[in-house]
Amino acid sequence: MAAFVKAVNAKIRSNPTLSYFCSTHFWGPASNFGIPVAAVMDAQKSPELISGQMTLALCIYSATFMRYALAVTPKNYLLFLCHFINEGSQLTQGYRYLQWHHWGGKEKAGVLGAVEGAKEKAAAAGDKIKEAASK
Repeated sequence: MAAFVKAVNAKIRSNPTLSYFCSTHFWGPASNFGIPVAAVMDAQKSPELISGQMTLALCIYSATFMRYALAVTPKNYLLFLCHFINEGSQLTQGYRYLQWHHWGGKEKAGVLGAVEGAKEKAAAAGDKIKEAASK
């Protein structure tokens, strides 16, 4: 059995593409892509759900590992791409957090919500008036 495993491993390692696909240089970034995918998906959610501390931590983490991906030999461009996408999405989330909590986004949303509520009530009242006038 050991000879069979050695033969399969030698066959895998002799093909550069297959060797890369079976290495941590590929699977590390591939499994790490869940973080930027989640951050991109979270861009559609309300900014009041964003954690400022976690966003800052992920920005520092991604910047650090972008540097690491280019410092190792051979350079891991897939890892760099993963953290580059994550850095961009975390910076976007950070901007949304600051806009909502510190730059008046929450207040603007409250005013817009009140205006929309008033418009709906006015439209409902107008419909009642038209209904009553038609009788």
